[in-house]
Amino acid sequence: MKILSIALGFMFIQQSFVTIGKVLPAVIAPPILLELKIDPSWLGVYVGIIAAVSLAVQAGCGSVIVKYGALRISQVTLLVTGLGLVLAMQGLIVLMVLSAIAIGISASSTPASSHLLGKYAPAKYAPLIFSIKQTAVPVGLLTAGLVGPILTDLYGWRSALMSVVGVCVLFAIVLELMRDEFDNDRDSTRKFQLSDFKGTIGLVLRQGELRSLALGCFAFVGLQTTFIAYFVIYLTELGFSLIEAGTVFSLATAVAIPGRILWGWISSSFINPRVMLGFLAIFMFITVSLTGMFSAHWASWVIVVVSISVSATVFSWHGVTLAEAARLAPSSMRGAVTGGVLSFGQFGGLILPLIYSLCLSITGSYQLGFFVCAVPALAVGVLLLQSTLKHKA
Repeated sequence: MKILSIALGFMFIQQSFVTIGKVLPAVIAPPILLELKIDPSWLGVYVGIIAAVSLAVQAGCGSVIVKYGALRISQVTLLVTGLGLVLAMQGLIVLMVLSAIAIGISASSTPASSHLLGKYAPAKYAPLIFSIKQTAVPVGLLTAGLVGPILTDLYGWRSALMSVVGVCVLFAIVLELMRDEFDNDRDSTRKFQLSDFKGTIGLVLRQGELRSLALGCFAFVGLQTTFIAYFVIYLTELGFSLIEAGTVFSLATAVAIPGRILWGWISSSFINPRVMLGFLAIFMFITVSLTGMFSAHWASWVIVVVSISVSATVFSWHGVTLAEAARLAPSSMRGAVTGGVLSFGQFGGLILPLIYSLCLSITGSYQLGFFVCAVPALAVGVLLLQSTLKHKA
């Protein structure tokens, strides 16, 4: 239990810092876009590049994790996150592209941490353990939303990014303390092959339960990525200041911390995880559609309540999904299978922000895109519930 607690704590902190680095450019986007004279619709392209790279990384990282160890890969994700932010600080478009590529590589953090925790977590409590670990994502979002705008206001957006670079490098060094224990299952003879991509994706597509999880990830990650990319700038268009919008973003994402643990506990104890995911998906559609109806005439407290509802669904499904993927995977392929499932999510993270960007370019409105990007979640919710009922029958 002690070693599990240490592993959980280390992976929690690692995932928090990687999340902060990934979302901070979007959270403080208004001053960046203003200084660099970039149209807001291009924010979706930046996010899309991150997702495209993440897709490839998560689909093919299984052998790399086995060869070098989950902890070593976790260290690398922290360092490439820092590199991506350093590149973004230069303010050059070509380096922004390289920044997105570097940050996309950090997507291996989730398969790596899933592989590590899958080694120590008891099967019965895996949904709860994975949900606790995945609360690192809303903690990272909350921190980025609260601290990012304040640092930007006080010292400028480059200094805000640099502060995250420092903590990523520092914690990568700290992780070295436990490498002998956590990477004792690494296989230095394992070779990376391009066929790993085909094998991982093929395994996910062949197994019906994994396939439905992958479709869920497509809808969920795509919707989450779109919301993160455009929510703060959407609120500033409605009259909120950057700090006010960041605070609303943080208040909303804070709910995902207990939300992920709650859904994980319920899925471990009372409800089939797939039923839980089905209901969460349907409520994602409802809450994000309401977000698309915001206007300057809405009371601030109503906007906050709806935003919190989005967080309780769109930001709270991860632990249940990852635990289910790890449960269905062969023991030697936990990292590969979770990476394969998540790679479909990154495909959603590539496609849906670009669809939102297209809606924004055509209509000039931030509202329609939220509804359009929520439709896949509704379809997945119905699919998950129907397939579970058929299986029981």
